[in-house]
Amino acid sequence: MKKITVTGKTVESAVEHALDRLNATRDGVRITVLQKPSRGFLGLIGNRKAQVEVELLATPTDEAVRFLQNVLPRMGLEAVEMDVNKASSHVLINFTGEDLGILIGRRGQTLDALQYLTNVVANRNTHPYTRFILDAEGYRERRRRTLEEVADRVAKKVIRTKQSTVLDPMSPMERKIIHSRIQKYPHLTTYSEGEEPQRKVVVALKDNRSN
Repeated sequence: MKKITVTGKTVESAVEHALDRLNATRDGVRITVLQKPSRGFLGLIGNRKAQVEVELLATPTDEAVRFLQNVLPRMGLEAVEMDVNKASSHVLINFTGEDLGILIGRRGQTLDALQYLTNVVANRNTHPYTRFILDAEGYRERRRRTLEEVADRVAKKVIRTKQSTVLDPMSPMERKIIHSRIQKYPHLTTYSEGEEPQRKVVVALKDNRSN
């Protein structure tokens, strides 16, 4: 991380000057006082200014990008590029390039696992928590549309047969999409059962949940 050494009449003024140069705030830096100010003989000879070293700390986004840059080559994904976009509630990292099928995995399982690890690594030494979402050339949106279509088909089946339906195991993010979609059907409800990673969504009639 970038670090600079700055002098000033006081420690405080030196720190403020360093923060201005780094365009940073105190919670984003590490400050080391190298030398405190002192007055020389008779206040005239040998005056020493304060000297501080101020180092920019790695942000969660820095940690996430560094982690992914190390992991992707080990997965054989040398020709993959990352585009980082910060939103108000999360940071989206979108991958483009070759062999994205390997990165996505079956039903997005590899992408989900990599997203989980990225969130763990990026937030282990930082505060506040930053949520990272990994995507690959619009896979998340395509998968969302597919899941909504599945939810619609299952909803119609449950209404027609009056029997509950259990879906295949899904990640928490995908289960949330199903729960949200079924809310448009006033006579249906959803709930999850089982343990991760085999947790499943059940779609049922509101007055027939036990079926």
